[in-house]
Formats: sequence, C-alpha cells, structure tokens
Amino acid sequence: MAAALRIKTLISTLSVILLLTLTEATNSGFTVDLIKRDSTLSPLYNSSHTHFDRLYNAFARSVSRANRFKQSLQSKSSIQSNVIANDGEYLIKISLGTPAIEVLGIADTGSDLIWTQCEPCEKCYKQDLPLFDPQQSSTYGNVPCNSSTCKALDTASCGTDKNTCQYSYSYGDQSFSNGDLGVETLTIGLTTSHQVTLQNIVFGCGHNNDGTFAEAGSGIIGLGGGPLSLVSQLHNSIRGKFSYCLVPTENSNVTSKINFGDNGFDSGNGVVSTPMVAKDPSTFYYLTLEGISVGNKRFAYKASSKAVASNEGNIIIDSGTTLTFLPPEFHADLVSALEKAIDAERVHDPRGVLSLCFRSKDDIDVPIITAHFTGADVKLKPINTFARMDDDLVCFSMIPSESLAIYGNLAQINFLVEYDLKAKKVSFLPADCTKH
Repeated sequence: MAAALRIKTLISTLSVILLLTLTEATNSGFTVDLIKRDSTLSPLYNSSHTHFDRLYNAFARSVSRANRFKQSLQSKSSIQSNVIANDGEYLIKISLGTPAIEVLGIADTGSDLIWTQCEPCEKCYKQDLPLFDPQQSSTYGNVPCNSSTCKALDTASCGTDKNTCQYSYSYGDQSFSNGDLGVETLTIGLTTSHQVTLQNIVFGCGHNNDGTFAEAGSGIIGLGGGPLSLVSQLHNSIRGKFSYCLVPTENSNVTSKINFGDNGFDSGNGVVSTPMVAKDPSTFYYLTLEGISVGNKRFAYKASSKAVASNEGNIIIDSGTTLTFLPPEFHADLVSALEKAIDAERVHDPRGVLSLCFRSKDDIDVPIITAHFTGADVKLKPINTFARMDDDLVCFSMIPSESLAIYGNLAQINFLVEYDLKAKKVSFLPADCTKH
C-alpha cells in the first residue's frame, strides 16, 4: 500500500528550536509554545536562506550532534512550552534570578545540565541577550563542593576556594562551557498572569564558554535523563512526565507545544507505548527497535556487532536531532527495498549528506514505513521519512551510522510523544499537531 508523498519546499523546518513562552498553567502541569526556528516568529530567522539551505543545514547539524553523542557514549502534573523548528536545535525562553533576567537556551534531550553565560565572563561567545550576573540576583546561591548535588555531576570539581562546585562541559563539535554550579529561581512565562516560578533550580553559571552556539541563544536547557536536568529536577511536580507535538513544516505560523506534566497527552485510542531501557549514560532515552517494515516486507534490526543488534536499548529517541540514524547493514536493507518500490530515477545527493535520493518534480508514491519498537508499531507518513531537497530532488531522511542509532524528530512530526519517567515508557499517538 502506498501513500502519496506531497513534499513541499516548506519542509525546511525539520528540526525545531524551542522558544519557550507560557500559554497555559494548570494543577497538572504547564504548556509552552514551540516556535520554528526558520519561521518569521523565530529570533534566528534568516531571510537570506532558502528553504533548501535551511534543510541541508539542519541535516548537517544532525550529523554533528550524532558525533557528540558518540563521544558521550564513549566517556562515561503539567507545564507546556513553545518550540521553534531550527537546524537541529530547540530554544527555550526562561527567566533567571531576582530581578528576573531573560535566558534563551537550547532545549536538549541529549544534555543533563541547565547552563547559561554569566558575568564575570572570562571568555564568552557573542549573544544578543544581556549576560546573567549572579551578583545582581538576591536569590542566587553557590552549590557547595561537598554536596550531593555537586557529586551528582560527573564533570564537577572543587573551586580554588574549595567551597564552590565547578562544572566543565564539552561537546563533540569542540563547543564547551565551564563555570560555577549554582541554585536560582527560574520563571517560565512572558506575562505576570501566566507564569510558573520554580525555586532552587540547580544550573551552571558559565564564565568560560565558546563554540557553535547561535547568538540568539544564551545557554543550554538540559532535558535528558540525568539528575540535574530540568525534567529530573521537576520530577515530582510534573509527575515524571513531559510530552511534545511537532507540527509539519509547512505550518510556519502554527506553533508546536511542549508539555511538562500530564495535561498534554490523551491516552485514548491509537496510543502505542514502548519501554525505556536503563543504560549508561543515563542522559539518553533508550528504546528497543526490533525492525522496520517497508510496505509488507519487514526487516529485522541488525548491526555489525551481534551484541549491539540483540541488546535492548539499541536506539535513542531525541527531539533535537533531525535525521534518523541506523546501523549501515540495517539501513542498506531499507534502501534496497525502497529503490525497488519507488518508480522514479535514483540519483546522488549533490551535497553528499543523504544516501537515497530520487529525481522528481512531481509527487511520488512511497510505501508505508512502520517502525517496530518493542510493544509499539509506529506507522510513519511520507513526511516522516522523505524530504524534498530541491525542486526536482526527493531524499530518504534516514541515514547510516556506524556507532549510534537515533530516532530523530522528523520521524516524530504529527505524533504526540510522551516520556513517562515513572512508568519508564515512551508513548506515540498519531495527531494533527496544529490542533494541540
């Protein structure tokens, strides 16, 4: 059975930057809009870029992000927010301190720590917003070096005064942040009538930071599984749940939503759930992918290492990575099946990013592709698996990776995706995300 592929140049949103503006706060949690990076609503909008430029940039950042994850693997009730489709990132707008200072950070399910650039700054990358100055906040406090909070961070150490906990974070693309670990009041919301105030939130006050960060952003909002991420720190108050619904890229004036708590997910008909698998590092959300079907033909997950292929937790789900990365042997099976099933001329991606492309100015028919997770069959639409990369070029948005399998955000468009950290499961519900 085939579905008509209606890929338009608007697919440039594929990865999403999150701009956090509170739209709803209830006893069961809160909700914030997610604004696409390349829409006119985004602070990172660049009118000189074409749709195809933005798409290729997003894919390139996916590869860089996957490399960072590889390095990490080798080393050791309800709130809602706004999400912006960016080149592989999400931005969240929050406020820190008293009086409150605005911070616009990359929302990252692949990171554990919340950090922002701070005064005094030994070395900082250029940012549009003023730097946070802890000395000007009446609610700031340092985390003691001998505290359990300091010890919870693998990269923490004692400062020169032996009383302040210091952190050091580095990323696969050579970006880094170093500074003091502190506690502060965090406020979500742009108006006084729609704000949620969170006290004693642990974060990194970065005095030495540099790398590939956008000037519109001023740090990282870690949403991973580690003990100091925003999600983990809010664990009980949000009942251990958060969810999001990413709108299709053509809806440039409709915001996605991210929900903290249990008010964002409808557990009715059509929901499928798969267990999370506990593995190191605890930052990532591991699932077990048993196979993928192309039409009626099912291909079992496999990798060059039998241990990797047979183990539980063989793929991570990540909202900040655009593409889906699969083991080369497994990916080759899918490419072979799709090449046989699609009636169009196969061509090379001129930029060398994607491995399966077809020449076509018109809509093409592609087989239904189903991701078979343990206990959950997720039927993907064409927008989840193919992207138009030029006026006459359509490409498969899953690529091979030697080291790490990632279920990216393009595959998650028009699904309500809920992370339940208490029940240790991820749930998928097909949805029209423009209505959530």
